[in-house]
Amino acid sequence: MGCEPPQRLVRALGETYGDAAAEWIGRLPALTEDALSAAGHRATLDRVVAPGGRSSLVLLVQRADGTPAVLKIAPPGAAPALERAALAHWNGWGTVELLTGADSEVPEHALLLERLHHEVSLRSLPEAKALLEAAGTVRRLWVEPPAGHAFETVAERTARQAEPMRAAAVRDPALEPLVSAALAARDELVPDPPELFLLHGNFRQSKVLSGERAPWLAVGPEPLTGERAYDLARLVRDRVEDLIASPGGAVTARRRVKRLAESLEVDHARLRGWTLFRAVESGTRSLTVGRRQDGELALEFADWL
Repeated sequence: MGCEPPQRLVRALGETYGDAAAEWIGRLPALTEDALSAAGHRATLDRVVAPGGRSSLVLLVQRADGTPAVLKIAPPGAAPALERAALAHWNGWGTVELLTGADSEVPEHALLLERLHHEVSLRSLPEAKALLEAAGTVRRLWVEPPAGHAFETVAERTARQAEPMRAAAVRDPALEPLVSAALAARDELVPDPPELFLLHGNFRQSKVLSGERAPWLAVGPEPLTGERAYDLARLVRDRVEDLIASPGGAVTARRRVKRLAESLEVDHARLRGWTLFRAVESGTRSLTVGRRQDGELALEFADWL
């Protein structure tokens, strides 16, 4: 049916799920057919979004009534049920809208979403403008979590990430100083969080797309609950390749932490700490799966902080 997954997705799933990825990819035609049949009493496929994301297959579709939409097919490890719950709670406020209703029932492995301009993200804007728009978008997402939610906390997620970081430092002792600093920052930040909000979890410029209903809307959450500084920490590292290539990259990185903390009224030290932790976690994870360039960029950035 012409729904071959992009190679970037195939590689990323292999890095994340190992041999289980091939089994899920083999089931994609059937999973996609089920979702298309259910979406809007039968949706038709326009095309696969490529290069697409790293965690799910994204399809541009037409619903039976002619409405354009997006169908997202996700493996269980991507927790589509949690993404669905978060999008339902945000109800289109700052995020892509989850299409629901009697004519929008899809299987649990799929999400039916409003169609945005997937080719236009905040990364298409000059850096200063992009950061301004990103700050305005992420601010809308920080709301009280829904009652009885199943989202993990920042403490729980980062505890899971800590052990692979330690293992990476054992394999490569040169990583030990940065890993120790990142884990020490986490240990200091976790015991006394200043607030509890629903967070996007993976917020950065490429996760904010142009839309018709609003100029910019966030997509692809990996929702959890905790403090705003954690959510901002990934945004601080945006366009890291440009920062590394710039002679004033280190100063610019530290200035970005300060500017975002001030503009969004987040504690500067906490934002710096979470930025350090998330950069080192990302860097060690990238090295572990063989994405050496990505890993080295993230770790060099972390060393500047």
